[in-house]
Amino acid sequence: MKELWVIDDDRSVRFVLAEALREAGFVVRDFDNAHAALGVLAQARPDAVFTDVRMPGMSGIEFLGEINRRLPDVPVIVMSAYTDVVSTVGAFRGGAFEFLSKPFDLDLAVATAQRAVQGESPAVLAAATRVPPAAALEAAMIGNSPAMREVFRAIGRISQTQLNVLITGATGTGKELVARALHRHSKRASGPFVALNTAAIPAELLESELFGHEAGAFTGAARRHAGRFEQAQGGTLFLDEIGDMPASLQTRLLRVLAEGEFYRVGGRELLRTDARVIAATHQDLSRKVADGSFRSDLLHRLDVVRIHLPALRERQQDIADLALRFLTAATAAMGLEPKRFSARALDQLTRFDWPGNVRQLENLCRRLAVMAPGREIVSADLALDVGPASAPSSDWTLGLRAWAQDRLRGGSEDVYAQAKERFDHALLDAALEITGGHRQNAAARLGLGRNTITRKLGASRRRRPRGAVVDPP
Repeated sequence: MKELWVIDDDRSVRFVLAEALREAGFVVRDFDNAHAALGVLAQARPDAVFTDVRMPGMSGIEFLGEINRRLPDVPVIVMSAYTDVVSTVGAFRGGAFEFLSKPFDLDLAVATAQRAVQGESPAVLAAATRVPPAAALEAAMIGNSPAMREVFRAIGRISQTQLNVLITGATGTGKELVARALHRHSKRASGPFVALNTAAIPAELLESELFGHEAGAFTGAARRHAGRFEQAQGGTLFLDEIGDMPASLQTRLLRVLAEGEFYRVGGRELLRTDARVIAATHQDLSRKVADGSFRSDLLHRLDVVRIHLPALRERQQDIADLALRFLTAATAAMGLEPKRFSARALDQLTRFDWPGNVRQLENLCRRLAVMAPGREIVSADLALDVGPASAPSSDWTLGLRAWAQDRLRGGSEDVYAQAKERFDHALLDAALEITGGHRQNAAARLGLGRNTITRKLGASRRRRPRGAVVDPP
């Protein structure tokens, strides 16, 4: 039978985890501190070890280093309730087999133990691609939501590799922060981190920005210019909004990724690059491949490992911590007196939909640091930014459910037909308003055919009061 050690100063954690492992057929020894476990190493050898990070005396990371020195083939599974980039990456950098965030699922812990004792190596790619879908300040990289824990875990896995990474997520979720964290915790950390937003550079200048140019290569090129690939030599090149790259440059970028070679614009000298490429986009590149606007072979080169950042509304439990961190940072940076949120204001922030994601929350906190009149920020201070009119619920089905219950209690027997009619009305009105009344555009935005929307619109208008949106002549 395989013997596992569990080291944690929390007695309840030791008991529950040890019992689950014993039920799975393991022999388990538990310790309340790392020194006690090290003292037994002279007489016994575990097949795998679970250790907490924060413990009195020797920390779990220090214990991990000692185990790796004495018994480098014994896998160590690190556990922590304090999940952030630094602790997660630190664990993997120290040679951890796996990192589990507390509270963790016991079935997952048992499965991890089984993988460890069977001699499996955690696959970098597999760990990274299990990340579920889902800011200038470092505070944006805090979070205890399950989605952010997976992001930290992926960063810890990937940072020690040279693999190309594609970071996806909505605008404002912090994609550049993830790229910087991957660089900062990699073996390239001493090299440069060079960022380029491909959507912010005119297409005719983007080639020169990426690959550089020779003097006289084009009008205005008075001297040689080193491109971003040269500037990032030995470090990391971050290409933001890669989905907006023109097709002609996609071909050149593919060649560089495939062969590690390129020419400056107007140059004849073949240059080699040693830059790790991390790309990011808010767009669905698979859809762009399907419509022919993005090369499939380039996507395969970039998307070796993918990290998807969740929208802020998908990590509600992190909003209060982020808001407090942003507000504290803003008041300190501007030399203002510290401020705090009332409980009601924090609750309102948590329930807001945040279409601008973390960046919107950060900007709000900066404004509140200056504009809120008192030391305590109350709901009234948020009215212009997150009031009821500007904050639709992220779960509209709650309102639908309440409406249906009201109708059913009132004795209505055609609730489904009523709901479907109102649903159609709402979608048609919203799409026509957004598209300026153009049916074809509205149909495309809704994913309907023009005939379908015309039929629905005709049925709707037969019951619609005057003053509704109509097609322009």
